[in-house]
Amino acid sequence: MGARAGSGAEAPLVIFDCDGVLVDSEPIAIDVLVQTVAALGVKIDTPAAYRDFLGRTLASVSDTLRARYGVEMDAAAREAMRHALYARYRAALRPMAGVDAMLDRIEGRICVASSSVAERIEISLRLTGLYERFAPHIFSAAMVARGKPAPDLFLHAARMMAAAPADCIVVEDSPAGVEAARAAGMTVFAFAGGGHAEPAGLRAKLAALGPDLVFDDLRRLPDLLRSHGEKLRSI
Repeated sequence: MGARAGSGAEAPLVIFDCDGVLVDSEPIAIDVLVQTVAALGVKIDTPAAYRDFLGRTLASVSDTLRARYGVEMDAAAREAMRHALYARYRAALRPMAGVDAMLDRIEGRICVASSSVAERIEISLRLTGLYERFAPHIFSAAMVARGKPAPDLFLHAARMMAAAPADCIVVEDSPAGVEAARAAGMTVFAFAGGGHAEPAGLRAKLAALGPDLVFDDLRRLPDLLRSHGEKLRSI
C-alpha cells in the first residue's frame, strides 16, 4: 500500500506541484500559450515562454504579457486558451513517467499545491488517473492572495494539513515554485525530469536556486525522502 493523502503522522508531509511534476503538461501548456499570444499578434519563442511563464498563475502570466510584451489577455483570449488547452489535454496529457510506482512507495501524507486554477488541476489529475490519490487534499493558488514565487500557497497547504513548514518537503519543477518553497521555510526537491526540462534549460536554473537536491526520475523519490530523513536523524 502506498501513501494516501491525509494519512500517516510521522513522515514529513510531501507537497507536490501538479503541472510538470505529476503530469507531463508543461510542453502542452506552453505551446497553447504561445499560439494564443500569436493569435493576438505577438510572437514569443518557446525558450522565452518557459523563462517568463513556467510555474506562474494566470494572473501573473497576464501581468507579464502586458508589461513585457504589450499583450492584453482579455476574457475572450483566456477562454479561447482554456478550451484549446483542455482539448489538447484530452488528446495528449499523460502522467509523469514513474508517478504511480512512486506514489505506491511514498510513506506518510501527501497533497497537491499548484499554481493552476482548481478546474485545471482536477481535469489534469482525473485524465491521468491520479485524482483519487490526492483528493480532497488539493490546493490551488486561487485560494491565496499571492501565487508562486510567494510562499502563500505552500503555507496554506501546510496549515490545512496541520503540518509545520519545517516538516514539509515540496516537490517542484519550476524556479517560481522552488523560490516559493524556500520562502516558506520548507525542504524542496527540484524535479527536472519532465518533457519541458531540456527545452527550458531547467536543471541548471533549478540548481542555481539552491534546492535541497535536484533529481530527474520520480521513481527515485521514495528513496531520496528516506535518505533525507535518515540524514536529519543523524544530525
